[in-house]
Amino acid sequence: MKFMKLGSKPDSFQSDEDSIRYVATELATDVVVNVGDVKFYLHKFPLLSKSARLQKLIATTTTDEQSSDDEIRIPDIPGGPPAFEICAKFCYGMTVTLNAYNVVAVRCAAEYLEMYESIESGNLVYKIEVFLNSSVLRSWKDSIIVLQTTRSFYPWSEDVKIDVRCLESIALKAAIDPARVDWSYTYNRRKLLPPEINKNGGVPRDWWIEDLAELSIDLFKRVVSTIRRKGGVLPEFIGEALEVYAAKRIPGFMIQNDDGDDDVIGQRALLETLVSLLPREKQSVSCGFLTKLLKSSVSLECGEEERKELSRRIGEKLEEANVTDLLIRAPEGGETVYDIDIVETLIDQYVAQTQKGDELDCSEEDTNEGDGFVSDSSKANVAKLIDRYLAEISRIEPNLSPLKFISIAEKVSNFPRSSHDGVYRAIDMFLKQHPGITKSEKKSLSRLMVCRKLSPEACAHAVQNERLPLRVVVQILFFEQVRATCPTTKPSLPPSGSHGSSRTTTEEECDSVTATEETATTRDKTSSSEKTKAKGVVMSRIFSKLWTGKDRDGVGDVSSSDTSESPGSATTVGDKSTPSTRRRRSSS
Repeated sequence: MKFMKLGSKPDSFQSDEDSIRYVATELATDVVVNVGDVKFYLHKFPLLSKSARLQKLIATTTTDEQSSDDEIRIPDIPGGPPAFEICAKFCYGMTVTLNAYNVVAVRCAAEYLEMYESIESGNLVYKIEVFLNSSVLRSWKDSIIVLQTTRSFYPWSEDVKIDVRCLESIALKAAIDPARVDWSYTYNRRKLLPPEINKNGGVPRDWWIEDLAELSIDLFKRVVSTIRRKGGVLPEFIGEALEVYAAKRIPGFMIQNDDGDDDVIGQRALLETLVSLLPREKQSVSCGFLTKLLKSSVSLECGEEERKELSRRIGEKLEEANVTDLLIRAPEGGETVYDIDIVETLIDQYVAQTQKGDELDCSEEDTNEGDGFVSDSSKANVAKLIDRYLAEISRIEPNLSPLKFISIAEKVSNFPRSSHDGVYRAIDMFLKQHPGITKSEKKSLSRLMVCRKLSPEACAHAVQNERLPLRVVVQILFFEQVRATCPTTKPSLPPSGSHGSSRTTTEEECDSVTATEETATTRDKTSSSEKTKAKGVVMSRIFSKLWTGKDRDGVGDVSSSDTSESPGSATTVGDKSTPSTRRRRSSS
């Protein structure tokens, strides 16, 4: 830390109790200066030779006939008694030491006392300015310390422009070439540095971030705003600075409300400030950081504008998220444990971005990418993410409704997928954890899945899954049978035995089998005999259920609007029904 000594005489100030300070000298004091609760017994001459304000005050006091002695009061001097004592010692020529911790207080007190060059050459204001410009503002850590102390002396520190000069100094140093950094700094986040920096023992480019995290939120905001205005620092490093600051001020982004409403209000204001400081560049902050901010904003009940902004930013980077990022706790008293509506909003933001990208792609035929372009790989990643999210939220959210499940799944239904295994797993988990849903709801859920896009492993599981509607199992078996026996033939299902208006998504997918699935069929031919045997057992179970349904209800599910059947299965059921009916009639 830089320091400066002024004066050469020994310090002869002494105390009499806590509220009296005087100069130990043979000369009697002739003026009493009241600063707050402390009385200073001093001499007029050294004070008047350097302070224009004291000259005016003492002149006014001596002409006041009601005053018994020369006593003045300066209760509003910045820095209080300690700062005034340093100024008084300077007037006496006694030794005083200035450093980053007291220089702001003394500078503001000297401004208050009007200790200018016009009163005496080499006065205190001048000497402090020399110290600030030549030492303090050239030091990284001293600049930060001085900036922190300016808060206690507002508006005086602003009037003498100490805070602005500190901000400028810090911003310039943050933007400097790391190779030129020759001052101390705090850097405890030992990252794996690039080899070209590591081998030379160089300074990391984000060396300045951790020191700024010690600032209060209002000063941090001013510093970051100054850095952005001055330029020279990449948005990624500004985003990293925000993340480090949030981690220090809200550890783990786990909001604790045990400290009272005041603490919650302060944390809410802090989070809203961080959101306002987010750089506009898409890659400046990570998706994980944004989702943590969003979770905290929900917990702290931040304003709607902050949540909208975070949702928009996350929607732009949704492909980078993971399932944990999307598991956002809902406020207490809600219908669900987790906030599912906000996840829908994130998906809507991403879908809106894809639609905008598609429009740009169509309008710019010569370019494959633009600012709003969304690649198929990005859409595929988001589709997988939502499939995994639906499976997990179905497992842990007891109040998830089928309509909400379907609503989320349909938002990404048109996104490219290599298979529908993820959709199947999500549906199966929902059916497992919510067994009380109706038959029509099960059918609606099953329509989300394209049977012909299931992998052989998923098909093997699905055909034995009693939670699935029967018609879905029949469709899966049909596609598996066709792929196993006729890999070069495009299968098509016969018309449904019911109204065409009830045709489901899975039925529409039963019109053909693509060439990509033929490749998968060839890969699985080695175990075709075992699969055929397993399918035979399952088919027996299915037809047994169909037969039981016809005997019980008189009308089987095969002929309903929600049943898909192959020609062979329909004929078999019909052939079995007729002789059985005749035997029952003859016995009666």
